[in-house]
Formats: sequence, structure tokens, C-alpha cells
Amino acid sequence: MSDAAPAKPLFDLKSTAWILTALRLHSADSAALGAALDARFADSPGLFDGEPLVLDLSPLRAADAVLDWPALLAHLQRHQMRAVAAQGGSTAQMGAAREAGLFEATEPEARAEARPPQPTPAAGAAPTAIEADRGPLAAGGLAEGAAADAALDDAAAAAPALIQAAAVPTLVLDKPLRSGQRVYARGADLVVLAVVSFGAEVIADGHIHVYAPLRGRAIAGARGNVNARIFSTCMEPQLVSIAGTYRTTETPLPAGVLGRAAQVRLDGDKLLVEPLNP
Repeated sequence: MSDAAPAKPLFDLKSTAWILTALRLHSADSAALGAALDARFADSPGLFDGEPLVLDLSPLRAADAVLDWPALLAHLQRHQMRAVAAQGGSTAQMGAAREAGLFEATEPEARAEARPPQPTPAAGAAPTAIEADRGPLAAGGLAEGAAADAALDDAAAAAPALIQAAAVPTLVLDKPLRSGQRVYARGADLVVLAVVSFGAEVIADGHIHVYAPLRGRAIAGARGNVNARIFSTCMEPQLVSIAGTYRTTETPLPAGVLGRAAQVRLDGDKLLVEPLNP
């Protein structure tokens, strides 16, 4: 009988979830999209820094619009936006996306959430050519069971007061986050006790508290919680976002909050950045 220790596996598989940026396209005109990207991100050349991106084609699905994929991907690469997947398109659109080297992302199922009503857009308002927001994407197509989702939704409808009273879990991080690192507090608040460097990203379904300089990207309310907030003792963010509404460095923070203790909250469809000690 051999006494040799069992060999250590060379790999293992784990179910996980990622939060990716979704770029929702409202036009198939690659020239117009390129101009819109230039106008929106010309002053923020390092904002995306090669970050993976999902292209949401759902607004173009009904018309079955044809996209010039080489031109579109070239426009994105110019702004360091690395498209890796597409979702929401017609059969022909998704086939063309696969031929362009993108994989098909599973669209997250809509779930009922107890939250304040969203503001109604002004009558006649036209959508912009591009719209960026964040949403959950199940890695490798792994998703929660439909039966479990239905049970959770039924429980939420039956006992909303009990759910609101339940304690929200908190993820605490006490190490600095360097450029390229990302932390996601799924279904929880996130507390960071060290610096979030430029190029790093912190994401939470609830609130985000950074008791140190916040210089990277902070995304609170990642699954649509419009009441989530972002707090920092030194507000110097590359990007802040709450429930899909975001603000970048192309809109400089006022002197009263830049580098100071401040909070970010959502007021209707506008992000407010306010000092904590006015």
C-alpha cells in the first residue's frame, strides 16, 4: 500500500457572479455611436481601463437593426472599453455578435423589489444613443433556480414588514485595494477600512462606507436599491454610481466635498454629493 499523499487538484470549479458594465445601445449607426462616445468620455481617457463590457441590444431588437461590429468594437477600444458579451438582441443580431467574437450573456431575470417608484421621464424625451449601467451577470450561465426565486418573491409579498426589519449583512474589508482589484458585497453593505486606489472597484447591493481615501470606482445599490448611499472620509472617486445612475471625473466635485468627508445619495434621477460635516 502506498503512503503517498493524494495529489492536489490542478483546478476546481466554483459558482460565482460578477457585476459587469452594460452598454445599452439605442442606435445601430456606428458613426453616431462613435461621436457620442467621444463626447461622453473624451475627458476621461482612463475611466474604463480595459474593463469587461456587455453590449445590451434590447432597444434594437424589434427593428432587427444591423450593426457594423468591426467599427463599433473599434470605437469602444479607443475608449479602453473591452466588449466581451452581448445580450438582448434578435436571433440575427446575436448571431452576428458571436461571429464578432462575443459570447451571449444571459439577461438577469427581473425581480420584484420593495423600493420607491422610479421618476417618470418627461413626455417626448428621446433616449441618448448610448446608456451605461451595471447589472448582475451570472458567470458561465449559472443562475439561481426559478423555484427558489418564486419562493423568495412570494415570501417578500407576504411579509414585507418582516423583510424590512431584517438585519442587512455587512462585508468588512481591512486591506487596501490596488488598481485592478474588485470587491462585491452581494446582498450586503460594504465597509472598507483602507484606501480604494485609482483603478480599483468596490460594489455593494447596499451601502458603501470607505473610512479612507476613495479614489477608485464605487457602485452602491448594484441591484437597483435607490436608497443606497456611498460614504467616504476622503471623497476623491474615479466614479460613483447608485442604482445605475453614475457620475465620473468628467464632472469635477465641488471644492466643498473633494478630498473631504462626504456622502453620495440619489435624489430622483440625480446624484448628490454632500459634505458629512457641513
